[in-house]
Formats: sequence, structure tokens, C-alpha cells
Amino acid sequence: MLNNRRMHRNLTPKGLTFWGQWTLASSLVVTLLFALVISKTGQLEYPYRVLAAFSILASIPAYMLCDVYSKKDDYAVGLGRLFMGWLLTLLILVAVGIACNANGLFPVEILLLWAAISYAVLALCYIPIHSLSRYYHGQLHERHKSLIVGTGKLAADLAKTLSRQKRSPLVGLVGATATAAPGVQSQILGELPDLPQLIRQHGIRRLYITHSLQEATHIEALYINLLEISVDVIWVPDLNNMLLLNHCVAEVDGLPAIFLNESPLTSRPTAALSKSLLDKSVALLALILLSPLLLLFAVLIKLTSPGPVIFKQDRHGWNGQVIKVWKFRSMRVHDDHEVRQASRHDSRITPVGRFMRRTSIDELPQLFNVLQGHMALVGPRPHAVAHNDYYSGKIHAYMARHRIKPGITGLAQINGCRGETETLEKMQKRVDIDLRYINTWSLWLDIKILLKTPFTLLSKDIY
Repeated sequence: MLNNRRMHRNLTPKGLTFWGQWTLASSLVVTLLFALVISKTGQLEYPYRVLAAFSILASIPAYMLCDVYSKKDDYAVGLGRLFMGWLLTLLILVAVGIACNANGLFPVEILLLWAAISYAVLALCYIPIHSLSRYYHGQLHERHKSLIVGTGKLAADLAKTLSRQKRSPLVGLVGATATAAPGVQSQILGELPDLPQLIRQHGIRRLYITHSLQEATHIEALYINLLEISVDVIWVPDLNNMLLLNHCVAEVDGLPAIFLNESPLTSRPTAALSKSLLDKSVALLALILLSPLLLLFAVLIKLTSPGPVIFKQDRHGWNGQVIKVWKFRSMRVHDDHEVRQASRHDSRITPVGRFMRRTSIDELPQLFNVLQGHMALVGPRPHAVAHNDYYSGKIHAYMARHRIKPGITGLAQINGCRGETETLEKMQKRVDIDLRYINTWSLWLDIKILLKTPFTLLSKDIY
């Protein structure tokens, strides 16, 4: 049995805080719906009861993905997360209604009024409850004074993190001053032999050990010496020299385990479902709205150069599987076995193709790849298999970018990493940003990337 940290934390005070506020919010939303329906129609029909049940179910993944009710947020950020969570809940309800052909059962004016009033009431309730939650957790953490064992860079970074999060008030650091990182000398209270005395003197309740993996034997000896003292011991391993992807702590049948490399979409099934719903609904809507443009360029391609309208190329997809990526053909038919990216004055590009590449119109057929489930709207851009074979031995952790579905656009693209990567340094930068996206993925990040993408389409580096 595998209990991932993300699943486990729902049983912690943070998780209890979420479920408590979510229960209250769900009760208010359902009560408002029933009150509105009865006031407008005089009775509560069966479809509205089904709508209430679906709204409760849809709000769970929506609120979790938007991290609603996080106690670390201030009021503005918290209300923003609440708005995004409620909006995503409504979008899920609309998608279910369209799929079941049930939207005609509910008057639009009732639904719009319910949606608006519900958020207003949720926001009004959020402010006092959030204040009480932050006060309670603040008082709880104030009683947990902490010490850090270690004076190196990791200890310094941990000290900054604890100060920033205002958790476990930090009293100081303990360790060898000879290896102290810059800026922590003033926080050093003593050396390891002084540790038991310092714990009793300052009423320490929590001890963070920042030794590296190579010092595991010292950690064991230190831990045994602390068993007689009432203090929580937490080991923060120094993994800074390792490339980690979405790492987390878990248990495997009671045995501690550190996941060094895990896909965020496989570790959180609700995240994968929500991303898939967003991808496919937006892709379908885009294909419907852009169909005249797609037909126009299909005709132009056929009239201006011989060959197929759609160019299908083998590229690596999720977990390294080879997929067929669709594009409008922007080049004359040629042999693509060599590793050669398109360049600014590439003679292979047709006049229509040059315009399509400049405006990224040639990428639009990949919306069909999204509907097929082979691609996402947002993710690392897929490269040709031949290019992957070339770069995999030259770029550090190059193939790790395939731990998530490739996308039509991505974090690297909106940060200027578009066009030809004629040097290994440019490709390394693109890969580094792709890995950062994998590590920090969220539905809100996808939405921000989609909103920023249109403003990057006319970049001078696209050709």
C-alpha cells in the first residue's frame, strides 16, 4: 500500500482545515440553490437535487487543484483562489451538462444568480473563518520553538524558509562554525556538544537536522542521544546536488521512502483528470471557432506547393512513447533523417509556410492531437525523434522532459525559448524551463501560460 505525502496530508491539521471550510462552503452553496429555486418556482424539482449533488462532487477536485483555503495565503490571494475554485466547479458542471444534454433543464437566470450570490456569500464567510484559522495555527506554531543542526548552505536556506513561513519560530543554529555559510554566524548558538543544554534552556520542541546523505552515521548517533529529550527530530536531507522531479516523501508498507522522480499527473489522479478536461474542452472549442481559418490555410497549402496538407512527424510523447504530431506542412517535401532544425533563411520553407510559422498557425492541427489524448495544450514542446536522439547524450536530463504530456505551448515558449536552438546552451535553457514547469505544475499555471501565449506569437525568433 502506497500512501503519498499529498494524500497523507489531508489527515493533518491543514487537511482538516480544508475539509471543515469545504463542508461549510458546500452547505451554503446547496442551501442557496434550494432557496433560489423555491423562491422562483415554488417547488424543488428532482433535477436541482442532482445539480446540488454534482456541485458538491465537482468542487472537491476544483478546490484542491486551486489550493483553496490554504492558511498561508493572505486575504487577496485566498479570495482569488476561492474565485478560481468556484469558477472551475461551474465549468465542470457546464461540461457535464453539455455531455448529458441537460443544460435545458435549468433556467439561465437562476443559474447565473446562484453562481454570483454563491461566490459573494463564500467570500464573506471566508474572511472571518480564514482569520480564525490563521490565528489558531499561528498560536500552535508559536509553541514549537526550533533549532537547526548544521551551519551550511542548506541550513541557511532552511532558516530563511522557516522565517518566511512564520512556522516553528527559529531560535538559532548549532554546529561547526568553520563550515558556516555566509550570513548565519550571528544565529549560531553553539556546537553539537552544547545541544542538550540549548534544548532545555530555550524550550526547544523541534529540531531540524541538515546533514547530507554521506553523514548518515552521524545522524543515527545524534538521534539516539536525543531519544531521552522531549523534542521532535526532523531530518532535512541535502539533495541539492541531485536533479529532482516533483519529489515527495511517502510510505511503502510503513517503510519511509523519498520519491526523487515522479510525474505530478500520476501522483495526483484528480490533477490528471482536471488537466485532461481543460485540454479537451478548450481544444474542441478552439477547433470549432477556428475551423474557417483551418480550411483557408489547407486550401492555400494545397494550391501553392505539391504534397500533403498535414505533415505528421514521429515525436516522443508522454513517458517517451512515440506519437504522430500533426502540423500544417510549411516546408517543401524533403528527407528529414538528418538532424536539422528550421533556420531563419531556410530554403525548404514555402512562402505560405513562412507566414504560418511566424504566426504559429502551422501548429493548430495539434488541437486534434489534444483530442486524441496524445498531447496537452500546455507542456514541453515535442521534438523530432531524430533531434531527441541527438540531444539526449549532450543535454543534462534531456529526456526527463517527457515525464509529462507534450504541449502545443509551454513555459519555455512564453519565456522566449522559441525558434532554432543552434547551440547546446540554448537547448539546455529550454530543457531547464521545461523541468521547472514539471516541478511547479498546476492548473492555474496552465491557464496563465495559455493567456500569455497569444502575446508571444509574433516573436522575432520564430521562423
